[in-house]
Amino acid sequence: MASPPSTAGCLLLFLLHAAVLARSQSYIGVNYGMVADNLPPPSTTAKLLQTTSFGKVRLYGADPSIIKALANTGIGITIGTDNADIPPMAADITAAKTWIGANVLPYYPASKIIIINVGNEVLQYGTPELKTQLLPAMKNMQAALEEASLGGKIKVSTVHAMTVLGASEPPSAGRFDPNVVDLLKGLLEFNKETGSGFLINPYPFFAYQTDPRPETLAFCLFQPNAGRPDSGTNIKYMNMFDAQVDAVRSALNALAFNDVEIVVAETGWPYKGGVDEAGATVENAKAYNGNLVAHLRSMTGTPLMPGKSIDTYLFALYDEDLKGGKLSERYFGIYNVDLTPVYDVGLSKSSQGGLATAPAPTISPPTDVPPATSGAPTLPTNSSTTTSTPNSTTPRDSPTARVNASKNEANLGKIGASLLTVVSLAVASML
Repeated sequence: MASPPSTAGCLLLFLLHAAVLARSQSYIGVNYGMVADNLPPPSTTAKLLQTTSFGKVRLYGADPSIIKALANTGIGITIGTDNADIPPMAADITAAKTWIGANVLPYYPASKIIIINVGNEVLQYGTPELKTQLLPAMKNMQAALEEASLGGKIKVSTVHAMTVLGASEPPSAGRFDPNVVDLLKGLLEFNKETGSGFLINPYPFFAYQTDPRPETLAFCLFQPNAGRPDSGTNIKYMNMFDAQVDAVRSALNALAFNDVEIVVAETGWPYKGGVDEAGATVENAKAYNGNLVAHLRSMTGTPLMPGKSIDTYLFALYDEDLKGGKLSERYFGIYNVDLTPVYDVGLSKSSQGGLATAPAPTISPPTDVPPATSGAPTLPTNSSTTTSTPNSTTPRDSPTARVNASKNEANLGKIGASLLTVVSLAVASML
């Protein structure tokens, strides 16, 4: 009978467990919107983030006070330009150099900027002129980074609404909207050449609004359900998040961009909403975000992208009390402004739990809702909650990462893997 592990062996086992948890946190990010008048100071928020599992933060602009507050924390920072910045950047690289000089160079590398998003949902809501200017602006931003010796360290991309898809059901039939395919091809070539990700915004909450049945809610919340088969692949999908993401994967593959990584720039669930917003409850928000975090940590992946976790930014860190639109727009926060959690989904480093639970659906479906079918939709027709043109500095007026291909994160993964190997061998020798 083997002798029990020594104290040193127990310590190494603990370090091994900690290394596994630390590595999983690099996939989990959060959106930090600021359309509010009651938010805590950025320095206070930075301290809060360091107590959580969030490995990265997405800003909707390039607020210097936040970027400086996150210096030396090791937290990855995604920043963005305003849509109004695109025309001058497309016309002259000097505009891109000036932007980088003001928003990146004073803070990097102490502040770990990992992505610059050029514009927000431009292909879906921008003017025809703006759509054609997007790629030139991204290329000039990339060239400006390379001139500053940051081309391999900070990625350049842009964020797309889910309406970039023209077809999404079943997931294997996912295809991009024909109206934007030609423009998308150029953007995807850029993503491929630079190793940047394709940023999307899947919101199962909005899908549920179009089909408010209990079985759909369970499918959206990662709870036990009968699943939805994909006739094209014979895969049975067990949750809406995977179905939505795989619809995008199918669309990318159909254009032969199989090697462009997907990043989830936004996803979340409101804990309060209007009478016309089915399922906006604390219980459901806790179930969605908690089960999503557990799903990401499991490294299960999606059916079309198994065995890896997709970089995902939860929406959102705090409520934003000044936002317009439906009531739910102001209640996506995971933390209160006094830094206490609105609900606990295991994000604290001291409490990284498993699957979150929730009671049976609290919203009764309409009495005339038809029975479930295998062809139930897996993607909302439009994940936007407003018809106004989105702006990168006003998050989720229309719902909109860190990229898996980021060299910083790739190096972190290699270091984590090496650490796991060394610790494992050490533990084995001690037992």
